[in-house]
Amino acid sequence: MKKYLLLLLSGSILPFNMAFGQPVGVPSAVSPPDGYVLIKNTNSLAKFDLDFSGGTPKDLVKEVEKVTGKPLNAVIPDGCADLKIPAASVKNVTTAQLFTALRLVSKNTRRYCVINGALGEEDRMERTMTYGFQTEGVPNENSIWYFIKEGDDSGPYIVSGPPVCRFYQLSPYLEAGYKVEDVTTALETGWKMLGITRTPEITYHKDTKVLIVVGDTDKLKIIDDLLKQLSAGKPKEKMNDKAANKSKDP
Repeated sequence: MKKYLLLLLSGSILPFNMAFGQPVGVPSAVSPPDGYVLIKNTNSLAKFDLDFSGGTPKDLVKEVEKVTGKPLNAVIPDGCADLKIPAASVKNVTTAQLFTALRLVSKNTRRYCVINGALGEEDRMERTMTYGFQTEGVPNENSIWYFIKEGDDSGPYIVSGPPVCRFYQLSPYLEAGYKVEDVTTALETGWKMLGITRTPEITYHKDTKVLIVVGDTDKLKIIDDLLKQLSAGKPKEKMNDKAANKSKDP
């Protein structure tokens, strides 16, 4: 009788411990984030080694079919047919793992300067572009992979990098008779004629006679052009030289 009682007790304690050993509120399965492929769900896929030297999406499909010895269901839009895919060297991977890695590598965030043609205003923005093969559901041997490109960079955008700071020595131009206002006014006029509303910041340092300019690289090119033209032109006479010439007159 005692023996049977001990067996009953041990049988009731076991599920009790198992129940309390499971954390409360923890789901049995956690959904993966977008774009992530669970390895355990793709273990059934064939694994292969691949040395891809780079090329178009169609070139990549051919290389995968060559190393796996199996056809790959792939759809490539005409607009993406000539897109360049970087080289890849991988070992013991599945098609799902390869395509996921290539999509992650393709991500590229670029800064833009958006121009409103009607108002002539500018606004900075960032756009993330990515491309690659993807499929619906859990990948398998019969999955249909379709190539997609997201974050198209077409449109009235000017690629704009971070602002830069440059220094321009104005001594030669000041000695030739030009004033600081002559240089800055010419620059502001040029930017205005180009329709640029957010012009670079300009500061003149009197002690060193240096013009300090902060702005986008493409907007600072006009400064080099202006100084080049001032150097090529006939230097203005200094006021002292004029006074000296007048004193020599009979």
